[in-house]
Amino acid sequence: MEIVGIICEYNPFHNGHLYHLQKIKEIFPNSLIILVMSGNFTQRGIPSIIDKWKKTEIALDYGIDLVIELPFAFATQSADVFAHGAISILKELKAEYLIFGSECNDIEKLKRIANISLNDELYQKTIKKYLKKGLNYPTALNKALEDHHQECISTPNDLLGLSYIKEIIKQNTNIIPISIQRTNDYHGNTLQTISSATSIRNALLENKKIDFSVPIKVSKILENRIFCQNDYFPLLKYKIQTTPDLSIYQTVEEGIDFRIKKYINDAKSWIDLVKKIKTKRYTYNKINRMLTHILCNFTKEQANKWQEIEYIRVLGFNNKGQRYLNQIKRKINLPIITTFSKGNSEMLKYEQIVTNVYSSILEENEKIEFIKQEYQHQPKNKRNQ
Repeated sequence: MEIVGIICEYNPFHNGHLYHLQKIKEIFPNSLIILVMSGNFTQRGIPSIIDKWKKTEIALDYGIDLVIELPFAFATQSADVFAHGAISILKELKAEYLIFGSECNDIEKLKRIANISLNDELYQKTIKKYLKKGLNYPTALNKALEDHHQECISTPNDLLGLSYIKEIIKQNTNIIPISIQRTNDYHGNTLQTISSATSIRNALLENKKIDFSVPIKVSKILENRIFCQNDYFPLLKYKIQTTPDLSIYQTVEEGIDFRIKKYINDAKSWIDLVKKIKTKRYTYNKINRMLTHILCNFTKEQANKWQEIEYIRVLGFNNKGQRYLNQIKRKINLPIITTFSKGNSEMLKYEQIVTNVYSSILEENEKIEFIKQEYQHQPKNKRNQ
C-alpha cells in the first residue's frame, strides 16, 4: 500500500479537487491518502468559506483516508512557511509520495529551480536586490531566475509546488513529489465544470449558481451559511483602531502599518481596505495575511516561538486511515491529538482563539455551539469505507 500525501485547503472542494483524487487513485490504486488541510483560515489570508469540520466531512466523502489540520501558525503564512508545516506533518506520518497540481506539470523543472533556490547565493542576492527596488517576492524570484538561469516560474500552484520540493530537500525526507497537470485557468472568472476555487468563491458572493463546478454534496453544504472576509470587517476595524502599534503582528512590516492606519477610517469593507493599501511591493495575498494576523492577534513573538510543528491533530479518518494511524503511532515523534483537551501545546491552545474569532460573525446561540466543537469534537469517522 502506497502512502500518498496531499496538501489542500478545499476552499471550497470542487471538481478540480475531485479530478485530483481520481488521478491519484489511477496512479496508485492501492494507496492510502493523507490530507494536510488548513483549518478555518487559509494561506491566502482569508477565512475558509465553510468550517474545517464540514471540509473534513467532504474530504472523507470523496476519498480521503486521514485528515490532519495544519495549524494556523503555518496555514496563514507565506508559501515557504506553509510548506514547512505541511511537509513536516507528512514526514512524521511516513508519507511516501506528495502529489500536487501544477500548471507546468514539469517536476524536473521544479526540482531544478528548488536546488537553485537553496544553493545559488548569487540568485538569492539578486532576489534581495529586486525586493529593495520595491517588487513583491514572487516577481523578484521570477526576475532573478530569468537573469541567472533563463527559467521562469510565476503561476500559483507551481510556486507552491516549488516550496514543497524545497522543504522535501531541506528536511532530507524520502517523500517523492509527483505533479498532476492543472486543467483550468487559475485566473479565469467564468465558471466551468472545472473552475478555480477563487472563481467559485466570487460566484458565491455574487449569488450565482455554482452547482456544475462542485460535487453535489458540496453544493448542498454551500447553500447554507458561508463565511466571508467582509463580514469580519467591523471586528478588524476595531482591532486596527485600538492597537497603538500594528507592527507587533506577524507579517505586518514596518511602513505598511502606517498605510493600514491611514486608510482604515475611509475603507468601506475588508476588500476595499486591501485595495486602498495595495502597492507593488505587496501582493493581495500578503496584505490579506497581514489583516488576518491582526484580526486573530497573531504576533511576531508567537510566530518566532512556533517555527516547528508541535503535534499531529486528527480531524477525521475512515477505517483505513484509523488502522494506519494505529499502526504507525509508536513511530511518530509528535503527540497525536484526537481530543483537544488532551493537548498540551500553546500552539494548539491558540486554535481556540482562532475559532473564537472565526465564529464571531455568528448569532450568539450558534456561536456558543460552534466554539464548543473546538474542544468537544472527536475526529469524524467515516466507517463505511
